[in-house]
Amino acid sequence: MKKSMFLKLVGIMAVLTLMLAACSSNKTNEESKSNKDNGSEEVAKSTTVEITDAHGTVTVPVNPKNVVALDNRTFETLADWKIDLVAVPKDVMPADSPYVKDDSVKNIGNHREPNLEIIAAADPELVIVGQRFAGYYEEIKKLVPNAVVIDLNVDISEEAATPGENLVNGLKNSTIALGKIFDKNEEAKQVVADFDKVIENAKSAYNGTDKVMSVIVGGGDIGFSAPHSGRVWGPMYEIFGWAPALEVADSTSDHKGDEVSVEAIAESNPDWLFVLDRDAAISGEEDSVPAQDVIANAPALQKTTAVSKKHIVYAPADTYTNESIQTYIELFENLANTLAKAK
Repeated sequence: MKKSMFLKLVGIMAVLTLMLAACSSNKTNEESKSNKDNGSEEVAKSTTVEITDAHGTVTVPVNPKNVVALDNRTFETLADWKIDLVAVPKDVMPADSPYVKDDSVKNIGNHREPNLEIIAAADPELVIVGQRFAGYYEEIKKLVPNAVVIDLNVDISEEAATPGENLVNGLKNSTIALGKIFDKNEEAKQVVADFDKVIENAKSAYNGTDKVMSVIVGGGDIGFSAPHSGRVWGPMYEIFGWAPALEVADSTSDHKGDEVSVEAIAESNPDWLFVLDRDAAISGEEDSVPAQDVIANAPALQKTTAVSKKHIVYAPADTYTNESIQTYIELFENLANTLAKAK
């Protein structure tokens, strides 16, 4: 081979080698950049998340440390997901809650005289307020300025225009928010799906005409739980389209129910009686009497359609201190099954 041709071939091969090297380098750089970008996104996702609470959008750390929870609507969800908590209000929680039984979890007390200094001492990254403790939101924010404080309260007060819609959306949104915070997104979606299902079943089971009476039993007394605003039951009249057996002016969401005579309840002759046993959720009440006994020993009620036909549904025993989405799933499922059998 002539020397000139040989040199020409060597030159061509050198150029090809350089081109291949450049392509490889560019590909590696692009892959490296892509991996770096993806990695950054993954890191960002695992570090913080945005949720919407009662005050707006809040950036919350994912899987935060030293979590304080004060919202009775969240405890069962957090317990199911085995989320560690450092402080809770044990005085207004079900006795069988794992957080109540755990001595390492500090007791803040109740919402009337809480020991908020325990929150400061816990040095939390996250404080979850809501329901009974919603009124302490600003005070807690000042107490722990380095923590994220979220308010998951739901407005089902007497002033709420759509208490049923607020309750349903509030429970669902809070569950999804907690799923994002504690990296339990799939679990949260399943809980919400179960909730939606039992709501539809309970709607379908109601015939649309039967008259409903809801009451709160405590200390041997029967209180009226008013449509729209009554504790626990009130929002359900909107959710399920129940026809109220009785409506009273200036009704409230009082935790013991409004003062309406048993005779007035009996005269309304409800087809269904829905009962919340307040004492069943509170230990140590000296004058507590099981709601079933109170209803059975009220002579005026015995001739009502609801009692005579045994059309009575009791909320889960711990409902008064555990208004979690799980509690409502259990209650709505019971409503659906009981109403369906009577059709």
